[in-house]
Amino acid sequence: MNSRLSPRIKPPRDVLGLRRALGSRMLPLLVAAMNFLAALSLAGAMQAQSVAHHWEMGAARAVTVQVPDPDLPVPRSSNGPELSRLEAVLRQVQRNRDVEHVRQVSGAELANLLRPWLGADADAAGLRLPGVIELRLARADADLTDLARTVASIAPGSNVEAHEAWMAHLLRLAWALEACAAAVVLVVTLVAMVVVVVATNAGLSARREAIRIVHGLGATDGYIAGRFAARVASAAALGGMLGVAAALPVLVGIATLVTPLLGGVAMQWPTTWAQISPLWLALPAMPLLAWLLGYLTAQVTVRRWLRSLP
Repeated sequence: MNSRLSPRIKPPRDVLGLRRALGSRMLPLLVAAMNFLAALSLAGAMQAQSVAHHWEMGAARAVTVQVPDPDLPVPRSSNGPELSRLEAVLRQVQRNRDVEHVRQVSGAELANLLRPWLGADADAAGLRLPGVIELRLARADADLTDLARTVASIAPGSNVEAHEAWMAHLLRLAWALEACAAAVVLVVTLVAMVVVVVATNAGLSARREAIRIVHGLGATDGYIAGRFAARVASAAALGGMLGVAAALPVLVGIATLVTPLLGGVAMQWPTTWAQISPLWLALPAMPLLAWLLGYLTAQVTVRRWLRSLP
């Protein structure tokens, strides 16, 4: 019989006995583990990308000027005061329209930077340290050619250094993390689909005779597949919610650690979390995606199994 069940006959809610056939807690737990891994992967990739972008915007405007022999005098003009090489460069860069902020790094700061390599006697090492000036450009795309030429004319041997090299390494690291996260999410999705297929096949095998009877009485493939898919999708959605709930404390810890790197304060989480990544908006959608994945996978699995019936 290929006709639908008569609409006047109201079958029991669990006519196929799916509560017993698909009543195992293994499916929600496995889906929860998959969602947990996916959430952590996405969080790591998105926050690495956010940190890299934040640092890129800052480093693109940060420039360091190193002036060797900073205390040597420069040739004095007829009416001007006698200036050291460092003072002359400092005055000149302060007049540059592309420079927004200028700060001279003190000798004590340079000694602290060298102390991890030279030890506690860094101050007594007798090194002739260059004078260091930190600049912040008004625009990230400002041309440094004129600035470098001007600095070199005042203090030959000076070096104007942008932070492009290490930023390129950081960006490549962020891209690699994003690619790894995408691969992890893809593998997790495939494993979740396999888990749903295995669970659905187990339920089909357990209720094989009941399905044969109901199918013979006129139940359509869509009716049977819909019953299985709804049951499996509910278990997958439950697993998705459990996975997201388990991932939240870990994500809170990661966000607390990452927030200071973005210029925020770790404890000001209501405002700073939103600046890290759109992950917080994606988390509520993960149980819905788990439900959709479980529903579609179960539908395809059951329909293929029903087509194999004699």
